[in-house]
Amino acid sequence: MSVTDVSGLSQLGAQVAAPENAESAVLERVPNGNAGTDYVVRFTAPEFTSLCPMTGQPDFAHIVIDYIPGDFLVESKSLKLFLHSFRNHGAFHEDCSIYIAKRLVDLLAPKWLRIGAYWYPRGGIPIDVFWQTGPAPEGVWLPDQGVATYRGRG
Repeated sequence: MSVTDVSGLSQLGAQVAAPENAESAVLERVPNGNAGTDYVVRFTAPEFTSLCPMTGQPDFAHIVIDYIPGDFLVESKSLKLFLHSFRNHGAFHEDCSIYIAKRLVDLLAPKWLRIGAYWYPRGGIPIDVFWQTGPAPEGVWLPDQGVATYRGRG
C-alpha cells in the first residue's frame, strides 16, 4: 500500500476559513495511489446550499458526484470547503451544478465524471440537473446514485 504525498496541500491539517465565493475557493488534488486501476469515487453532499440569484433566498440540493480518477484524486477537505462556498453564491441550479462538475474536471482530468444534483422545490417544482463527461469506461461498476425523485409528502 502506497502513502499519498500530501506535502503540497495548503488546507489539509490547517485551520482554514470558508471561502468568500465559489470562484476563489481552492480545490486541491493528490496523486492517485491506484492510477491505472479503474474504480469509482463517490462524494455525496446531502445538505448543499446556494442562493437564488434573483431573491437571495437559500436553495438546497442533494448532490452526488461520481468519478473515475486518472492520475489525481480531489482532496476531500478542499472539496468540502469548495461546496461550502456556494452558501454565499447566487446562481441558478443548472449553473451551480455544471460549475462544480467542470471545476473538478479541470482540476483532475478524470477518466470519467458525472454529477447528479437533486434540487429541492422552488416555486413548487424540483429541478434535477445531470451531467457527465461521456460514457463510462466498460467494466466499471457504477451504482445508482440512490436519490429518489422528489415526491413531496407522498
